[in-house]
Amino acid sequence: MRRLKQWIGVTLSFSFLLGAVLNVACSSSVWAGAEPYKIGAVFSITGVASFLGEPEKKTAEMIVEEVNKKGGINGHPIELIVYDDESDATKCNLAVKKLIKRDQVPVIIGPTRSGESLAVLSVAEEAQIPLISCATSYKIVTPIESRKWIFKVAGSDKHVVGKLYDYMKAKGIQKVAIMTDSTGYGASGREELLGLAPEYGITIVADERFGPQDTDLTPQLTKIRGTQPQAIVNWSVGPTQILAIKNWRDLGMDAIPLYQSHGFGSLKNLELAGKAAEGVLLPLARVNVGPLLADDQPQKKVIMEYTKAYEEKYKEPISSFGGHAWDATQLALAALQAVGPDPAKIRDHIENTKNFIGMHGIFNFSPQDHNGLSKEDLEMVIVKDGNWALAPW
Repeated sequence: MRRLKQWIGVTLSFSFLLGAVLNVACSSSVWAGAEPYKIGAVFSITGVASFLGEPEKKTAEMIVEEVNKKGGINGHPIELIVYDDESDATKCNLAVKKLIKRDQVPVIIGPTRSGESLAVLSVAEEAQIPLISCATSYKIVTPIESRKWIFKVAGSDKHVVGKLYDYMKAKGIQKVAIMTDSTGYGASGREELLGLAPEYGITIVADERFGPQDTDLTPQLTKIRGTQPQAIVNWSVGPTQILAIKNWRDLGMDAIPLYQSHGFGSLKNLELAGKAAEGVLLPLARVNVGPLLADDQPQKKVIMEYTKAYEEKYKEPISSFGGHAWDATQLALAALQAVGPDPAKIRDHIENTKNFIGMHGIFNFSPQDHNGLSKEDLEMVIVKDGNWALAPW
């Protein structure tokens, strides 16, 4: 009992600001001395990517709280240990090491972004602890031979670009200008935009780059205008997504359709961009458009349940990013329920998971595919009246 009392409500802190640690617990009368099942998590709760990591943290907390209220898993409470990497790869690396060595978690969800995820892959691999990233870069799970313990729930850049190019092809677009930021996310997207273009009969007529802290994209857009593209793709996250839209409007370039990456998938971005975002197009996971889905669409039920629970609890709309944490957390919980807190068994269970209905698609993992999604798990959407709408094909 003494051990249980010590565990309940414990909060760990670290002097080097790794972040807050959340321990979710329930009353002693429920658990009767059962050891908790641990889940480690690393999200960008603060820093430049806080708008991504904050809804991920909230979602994971909400899910674990709900599970514990229902009695946990197999009689064991779930202990969620969350560290904030502050949108910094070095701090992310330290946080993952602490989760593994000090907290001894059997599974980790996160990190939030591609750059931080790529920075910790070797740590998880060496420790043989399954890690379920919430980021997009295909490099997170490729090559599979050196990513045995790594999975991810966000659709790959290749899927997003494929969906985007499918749509452009249907619209007769052949000349495309791209602009990408210099982060790991932007570099990965740029690689796919350039590499897949010939397959879809698309010519990249301009290839502009910018920094994630840039405050004016007018020079890049001015150069792009001179190439007379039929469409523009901006691939970035954070403030530059909004900046691209506003500069595009200010330059009177709205006759050239602007496409964003899936990183734009938050209604907060629409609030920040205002009316300037009207007509912007992008591929998004279905979690963003639950009410627009047909009633017989397999994902709709779970999406609407998540939407209702999250919005009632936090008084804010859901986003793709919270959906990443939903998928990662639920996969971890399903594995714990099936095989217990054994890292190797958790890894094997996730790798063999089929037809898992999540926020970002219907996952079918395999030894050859640690993402389990395809471009068919995405919808093309358009900004209409300050909200998402399904784009007409």
